Amino acid sequence: MPVEFRHHDSLRLFAEIAHYRSFSDAAEALNMTKGAVSYQVKTLEMDLGFALFQRSARGVELTPGGLKLLAACQDHYEEIEVGVLALKGLSTRTLTVGVSTYFAARWLSPRLMSFMQEHPDIQLRLQPMIRLFDLEAQGVDIAIRWGSGQWGDGDVTPFLPCPAFPAGNAAALETVERLGWEQAVSTFTLLRDHDDSDAWTDWLNVAGLPHQTRRDTLIIPDPNVRVQAVTDGQGIALMDTLIERELTEKKLFRLSPHALQDYGYFLVRPRKAAYNGSVAAFSRWLQTQ
Repeated sequence: MPVEFRHHDSLRLFAEIAHYRSFSDAAEALNMTKGAVSYQVKTLEMDLGFALFQRSARGVELTPGGLKLLAACQDHYEEIEVGVLALKGLSTRTLTVGVSTYFAARWLSPRLMSFMQEHPDIQLRLQPMIRLFDLEAQGVDIAIRWGSGQWGDGDVTPFLPCPAFPAGNAAALETVERLGWEQAVSTFTLLRDHDDSDAWTDWLNVAGLPHQTRRDTLIIPDPNVRVQAVTDGQGIALMDTLIERELTEKKLFRLSPHALQDYGYFLVRPRKAAYNGSVAAFSRWLQTQ
C-alpha cells in the first residue's frame, strides 16, 4: 500500500515548535534558520490541509488541529525514545522534578509508588526548591509550581486546582469575628511567598476589601515555614486544602469564604529544555492522580 503522507521529518520539527511555543527558539535548538523552520511548517500545513499554529502575545499557540496532531505524535516519539535507549543498552531515563518539600510531602510522595511501578525505566529525582523560578539554570526538567499560572518563563499546564484562602490561628479567627474583615485585615501581618507576589492584592479584590500597604509584610518563601509561622501567630497567609490536617486539628482556621478560584498547582516546563519523553509520561501520570 503506498504511503500518502511524506513529511514525517517535519512532524518532529512540529513537536519542537509546539514545545517551545516559538519558531525562533525551536530553530535555535535544532540549529536551523527561522526561515527554514517556517518553510517546513508551511509545507506540512499544505500537505495536511489545515493550520497548525496561530500567533499570540506569548509567541505561537496550537490550533485545535495542531493540538490533535501533537497528541497523536507525542506517544509515538516517547516509544521511539524508549526503543532507542533499549538498543543502546540504557534502560533508565532520569527525570528531575522541581517541587517544594511542602507539596512533595503533603500530596506527591504518597502517590509516587504508582508512577515508579508504571514506569520502571524512569529514574525519578525530586529536587527540593523554594523559589521555583530559573528552572533551566537549576537543571529541572519540569516543576510543580503554586499560584495563578500567569508566568512567562516556561510552558504552563494546569494540573491541580486548589483555590487559595486566608488562614490563621485561633487568635486571628477571634480578631476577624470581633472586628470584621475590613478592620481586622489592617491589624494582621500578611505573609507572602515572595516579594513581588500579587496574591494578597488579588484576594483583597475578590473579597471587595481596600488594598493594604506592604509595610507590615513578612516574606517567607518556604511554605512549610510559612505554615508554622501562621500557627505560631506571626501573621496570616493564603493557603489551600493541603493544610487539611491543621484545619482538622484546629491548629489553623479558614478566615473567610472568599478564595482565589484560579489558584492551584501547575506544571511548568522550561521552554529551552530538550524534548524528554519522560516529562510527557510524568505529566500524563500526574493528570490521572
